[in-house]
Amino acid sequence: MFRSGAFVADHVEPTDESQVQPNGVDLTLESLYEQISPGRLDTEGKEIGDREAVSIDESVGAYALPPGGYILQYAETIHIPAGHVGFLYPRSSLMRNSCMLNTAVWDAGYEGRGEGLLQVHCDVELEPGARVAQLVLARANHDGEYDGSYQGERVDRPER
Repeated sequence: MFRSGAFVADHVEPTDESQVQPNGVDLTLESLYEQISPGRLDTEGKEIGDREAVSIDESVGAYALPPGGYILQYAETIHIPAGHVGFLYPRSSLMRNSCMLNTAVWDAGYEGRGEGLLQVHCDVELEPGARVAQLVLARANHDGEYDGSYQGERVDRPER
């Protein structure tokens, strides 16, 4: 069963009232990057390609994006509680502007400020702070909690 937006809001920080929806919480755009070198996934692990920050077009006060793929980083810190799994979906406004946001499952125990793959199919302008995705939480059975290499990503916290 999916939890209410108010429940989800208790596991996302910071949030304001405008982000809380009936069934989830909207996440906002913090920054965008373009991958500039190849990455690799193999049986031994992974290597993430180098990235370069996308600059804000000061004339429009937003990222002015031509078609392509971008790494979108969220501004909020997510805490997926025990007994739950997190799913992130693009806001319909993105799709109505010929954009798609690809995301992954967030396991119980994950904490961090994650990212997704933004696919732009037609020129678009996105302001920092724009609501781009909605996080929903569902109750789920699980064995253990997430303790992978992305645990605590982009969150200031003591070394584990």
